[in-house]
Amino acid sequence: MASKRRLAYGSAAAFVIFFGSAGLAFLTQLLLARVLGPESFGIYAYVFAWISVLAYGAALGFQVALLRFVSVYESDSAWTLLRGVIQYSERRVGIVGLLVIMIGVIGIMIRGETIVPELSTTFIIGFLVVPVWAFLWMRTATVRAFGGVVTALAPERIMRDGLLIAFVLFASLGLKWILDASIVMTATLASTTLAFCTAHVAMRKLRPAMIETAEVEYDARAWRQAALPLLVVGAMDAVFNRTGVLLLGWVGETRNAGIYGLAFSIAFLAVLPRTAVDTLFAPAIARLYAGRQLAELQALIIRAASWSLCAAASIALVLAVMAEYLLSWFGPEYIAGANALRILLVGQVISSSLGSQTQVLAMTGHERNSATILALSAAANVTISIFMISQFGLTGAAWGTVISLVLWNLAMAVFIHRRLGLWPGIYGIIRSQ
Repeated sequence: MASKRRLAYGSAAAFVIFFGSAGLAFLTQLLLARVLGPESFGIYAYVFAWISVLAYGAALGFQVALLRFVSVYESDSAWTLLRGVIQYSERRVGIVGLLVIMIGVIGIMIRGETIVPELSTTFIIGFLVVPVWAFLWMRTATVRAFGGVVTALAPERIMRDGLLIAFVLFASLGLKWILDASIVMTATLASTTLAFCTAHVAMRKLRPAMIETAEVEYDARAWRQAALPLLVVGAMDAVFNRTGVLLLGWVGETRNAGIYGLAFSIAFLAVLPRTAVDTLFAPAIARLYAGRQLAELQALIIRAASWSLCAAASIALVLAVMAEYLLSWFGPEYIAGANALRILLVGQVISSSLGSQTQVLAMTGHERNSATILALSAAANVTISIFMISQFGLTGAAWGTVISLVLWNLAMAVFIHRRLGLWPGIYGIIRSQ
C-alpha cells in the first residue's frame, strides 16, 4: 500500500511539473516560431533534432543505467559501488562529449560553403550543447534515484525552457535584437548549462553522506553491459521521434521540418501523463522485479496504463479539435501542419494504451532485447518515412512515424508477455477482469 501511495503522490507531483514544462515548451515554441519566422525556426528545429540524437549518444545509456544502479546500490548500502558508477559514467560521457564537438566542428568546416552560414553557425553552437545536455540527464537520473523527483525534473523541464524564454523576450523586446537560429541556440546552451549546475547542487544535497568517505569500487563490465543496450535504446528513441524533422531537413525542406517539429511537440502533450507516471515508476520496477514481486508489479503496470490512457485520450481529443486554432498562434504558415498533428495524436494514444513498456524492459535487465526491438523499429521508421514523405510530404512524415510507433509497441508487448509473463498496458487491464 505504501508503494502505491508513493507512486500516486510522486506521479502527481511529476504530472504537475511535466504539464508546467509542457506549457513552457509550448510558449517557447510559440515565441521562437513568431520571432524567428518559418525559415530560421526550421533551421533551429532541424539542428535541435540532431543535437538531441547526439546527446543521447554522448550519454552512453547512463542516463537510464544510473537510475537503475544507483537505486539498487543505495538499497543494498553498496556505497563503494555507488560512488564508482557515478565516477565511471562521468568520465566516459565527458570523453565522448568532447569527441562529438571535435568531429562535428571539423565536419562543418569540411562542408564549408555548401551550407548556409546560419545553419553552419547554429550547428557549431549546437555541438557544444551536446555534452552539457548529456551531463544534465545524468545528474537528474541520479537525483531521481535518490528520491528527489521534483528537484530532478525542475532543472530540465522548467528551468531550461524558462531561461530560454526570458532571454528571447529580453533580447527581442528589450534590446530590439533581430534574432536568428544561431543566437537562440546560444541561449539554449546557456540555459542548459545553468540547469545542469542546479541539478548538480541538488545531487550533492541528496546523496547519502556515506558516499563521501567510501572507497571507489568498479564493476565496469556490468555497467557497460547494461549501458550499451540503453545507449542504443536512447539514441534510437531519439531518432525514432525525430525522423520526420531529420528527413525533411536533410532533403532541404527546413521550413516543413520546423512545421512538423512543431506539430510533433504539440502532439507530445498527449504523452505527458505516461511520462509523469514513468518518472517514479522506473525505480519501482527495478525494486519489485529484483524481489520477484511480480503480482504487485503487474498491478502497478495496470494502474499506470489506465491513468496514462485516460489522460492521453482526453488531451488528444482536445488538441485534435483545436488543431488549426493552436497552430495559427504560431503564424498562418504553420496551419499546414494540422493534419500531421491529428495523425500523430492517434499514434500517441495507441502508444499510451500499451503502457510503459520501455521502462519495464530497461528496469528488468532486458536492455538488449529492448534495444534490438527499437533499433529494428527505428530502421523501419526511416524506411517507411522516406517513402511516405516522397509521396505525401508533411503528412507522410506523420504517417511514417505512427505506423512505426504502432509496430514498435506491438513488438514490445509480445516480448514482455512471452519473456516476463506480464500483460502490458490495456491488455493487462482486460485480462485482470
